[in-house]
Amino acid sequence: MEAATTNSVVGLMPQTMAPHWAKVGVDVELALDQTLTKSLLKIAQGSLDSAVVPPPAYDNLLKGEGPYKALGSKGAEMAGNVRSLFGFAASIYHPVVWADGGVANWSQLKGKRVFVGPPAGAANAQIRSLIKTASGLEDGKDYEGIKAPWGAATQGFKDGQFDVFITPVGMGAQALVELGLTRKFRLLSMDQSAVPPKTLGMVRAKIPAGTYPGQVNQEDVYGWQTVMVMMASKSMSDDTAYKLTKAYFDQIPGMQKGNAQLKDLSADQRFDGMLAPLHPGAARFYKEQGIAIPDDLVAK
Repeated sequence: MEAATTNSVVGLMPQTMAPHWAKVGVDVELALDQTLTKSLLKIAQGSLDSAVVPPPAYDNLLKGEGPYKALGSKGAEMAGNVRSLFGFAASIYHPVVWADGGVANWSQLKGKRVFVGPPAGAANAQIRSLIKTASGLEDGKDYEGIKAPWGAATQGFKDGQFDVFITPVGMGAQALVELGLTRKFRLLSMDQSAVPPKTLGMVRAKIPAGTYPGQVNQEDVYGWQTVMVMMASKSMSDDTAYKLTKAYFDQIPGMQKGNAQLKDLSADQRFDGMLAPLHPGAARFYKEQGIAIPDDLVAK
């Protein structure tokens, strides 16, 4: 199984779940800090069992677009090897600037260097869309988009490699708590009514004022939150898919209480962002719970 940033919801959820999955007989070998568009490709190729996947990545694979452009029509064929288990609200994009760095609002990003995620990652489109919606500015025309691996981004911001650090982390992330202890920062807020494009796998979110000790904002910050889907290979056994899905929903209350960054997890998010058909093993769990499965998620 592969997931992204270690200290984000996308990384924390599977890390937290690994021992619970082991208890029901599913030993998960978890690789973190991965580029999830590549993880999806591995599932489609049959070299990976499961991964947390951003919905836009599956949409791109299906259409042979974005990072999968070279695949063309073969992308749709490969997408047929992928199945969904469950969806969940993941990390909130935190647009971070230094309080004394000369950027106090979105319009001041013009001419600046902005971190837009790892090379070929689905985050590129999400971050660029967020910036354009908030400011009207475009990458390459109005600002310089900087790409780097998630694991190196925080240090890159500290070292001055870019002026704006837009990072997807859970509410109250320790990484930002620690960042604020070394230097004060500001979180850029967008119009709270701004709705993200449906194809990008995001929903609206709010970061309450004073969430971080080094945050200078005196008011709530509005932005967008990613939605992720746990996807699996079509060849995964029904029993394994069932156990992965059931154990996740069984542990949601415990995860909410055990880690502040996971408090937004909810059973109501089960089909959020889901584009790939459900794995029969996951479908079995939902049927047992009396949950209606949308027609477009029934595997043909």
